[in-house]
Amino acid sequence: MRIVVSEFTSLDGVVQAPGGPEEDTDGGFAHGGWSMPHFDPEAMGGAIDALMGETEALLFGARTWRTMAGAWPERSGDGDAFTDRINTVPKHVASRSLTPADMTWQGSVLLPADDAIGAVRGLRERGGAGSGAVLQVMGSAHLATQLAEQDLVDEYLLMLEPVLLGGGKRVFPGDGRARPLELVSATTTGTGVLVCRYRRAR
Repeated sequence: MRIVVSEFTSLDGVVQAPGGPEEDTDGGFAHGGWSMPHFDPEAMGGAIDALMGETEALLFGARTWRTMAGAWPERSGDGDAFTDRINTVPKHVASRSLTPADMTWQGSVLLPADDAIGAVRGLRERGGAGSGAVLQVMGSAHLATQLAEQDLVDEYLLMLEPVLLGGGKRVFPGDGRARPLELVSATTTGTGVLVCRYRRAR
């Protein structure tokens, strides 16, 4: 499977707490919910839906999984294709704090706590039902960074939003290595967001 990291990101590269004030206040982050005023349902929602259509499984860190598991199961049965898909697709969770008993969201399983990256590498190599199957990482900044450091990220779907946040969690390695990417597509929304998909340069 191709690993695709999907993120809402500020112009200065911050991905922390795009959805709400209490989503992630680590480090005193005070701008939770910064992404919501810029959301364009047609362009951004369309890009998210398209990627979900390619997605064979999801991959989460603990905090993002908790946030999503607290919201999406309640929306089950509303007839929305994205909701139905996210609630039924397999979900792999990298965590040292969660337990198997916590995995109440349908299709959720814990990766081995002592070698989550190795388990992800195995998932990537094993592949899925289709030749273009995607293992999608939503949010999960720390995990996304670790995967990039291990050269396991094949593509990024970045929704680059017109705001500077001045600090917060990011998803790109700071190890001094260059990692060339190729632009696959770019769409400008009516709210000033650039929806860009990049893949690892060959």
